[in-house]
Amino acid sequence: MALVLCKNVLKTSQFSLVSLSRSSSGVFSSCMLKNSYSKSASEKTEENSPVTKSVFISQSSDVFTNLALEDWLYKNFDFTNHHVLLLWRNSPCVVIGRHQNPWLEANTANLSYQGVELARRNSGGGTVYHDRGNLNLTFFTPRNKYNRRNNLEIISRALYREWGIETSISPREDVIVEENYKQISGTASKLGRPNAYHHCTLLVDVNKISLRQSLLKQDMGISTNATKSVPAPIINLCEINRQVKIGKLLSAIGWEYLRTCPITFEDGGKEQISKQRGFQMINPTESWFPGLEKIKEEFSSWDWCYGKTPKFEVTRSFPVSQETTGESTKELKITLVVEKGIIQNVTLTVPPGIKSANGFHGEARVVTSLRGRRFSEEAVFILENSLQAMKFHENDLVHTVAVGKNDFLGNRRQHAIHSM
Repeated sequence: MALVLCKNVLKTSQFSLVSLSRSSSGVFSSCMLKNSYSKSASEKTEENSPVTKSVFISQSSDVFTNLALEDWLYKNFDFTNHHVLLLWRNSPCVVIGRHQNPWLEANTANLSYQGVELARRNSGGGTVYHDRGNLNLTFFTPRNKYNRRNNLEIISRALYREWGIETSISPREDVIVEENYKQISGTASKLGRPNAYHHCTLLVDVNKISLRQSLLKQDMGISTNATKSVPAPIINLCEINRQVKIGKLLSAIGWEYLRTCPITFEDGGKEQISKQRGFQMINPTESWFPGLEKIKEEFSSWDWCYGKTPKFEVTRSFPVSQETTGESTKELKITLVVEKGIIQNVTLTVPPGIKSANGFHGEARVVTSLRGRRFSEEAVFILENSLQAMKFHENDLVHTVAVGKNDFLGNRRQHAIHSM
């Protein structure tokens, strides 16, 4: 990928490289960082100053590093008169929204076997799959200049200008190919004070097999108020036009962004480009961005990726034989309550019709060493298999549930459950 040092050169190469304000140590200069949320008279004057643009290109392919870079810029950069488009790519990973349940959105049990990371971003929205066939874009502006639709129009214009690909923006603000109404981009945003960002991903040449395997949902009986993804038919840009490549797409969108006026969103052409700061290769390291490693550590932690999951319940049922019911087969129901990714409570529901001396039926709390442990698919299967392996003879069942609804204790069951 050739780099041209001349700022005013247009598409004679894939992109130009210009130097931004960095000290010799690599740290961004203080003039580019925001010092306070309050606005002084001088800051208000700056708001009326010309706005310039830069295209930042991350040199990292690690999802946690790139999410940390995105968050660092959001929290520390002054976008008042300097808007930024960050372009980045990741090695294979599943990225869920801030308020989503990973066990509901992804095939979490198999991700590690596939070499796919699971990450939780800091914005809302649904789950997406990333690999090197994706181009991810983050549009940074002050909150009062945030305009998601205009950002998507930049993408649409770039696709049409370079390859003649006609797209439209759906009511959900996804980029759709007009020919077959398949989705090539998902979108989400984070609105704060004073900054905001809108980010999206473009499917260029994504491994669809890995995508399907990674996002394969298993029926675990999860009940939750967490945000759920909305499935949509997708297509790679390379399936529409084989000439679409990541490098050329990066260049096309970058130039389209630079030639678009940040105030009116009109096409300013070469004249507008000549006023901008151009492209900048970004090295997302601690030396460039002090504090980045701490953000990365948080974003890659279990407490963030799984522990931030909204409260949910898992309910599973399994049959009890005629020997125990005296009639047709009945089902026992096991329910796990999970908060912050930790199993808080386990209950067993005994249906009417199970033989017992006192006719007990209802809920009984299960004494299990799984309580207080991290939730996983394996924990559910261990508990379910242990209960299924128990023999529900009449006398044993009476001894088990006669202690009441608050404890599920029977001698053999207590041993079996505590052995987990």
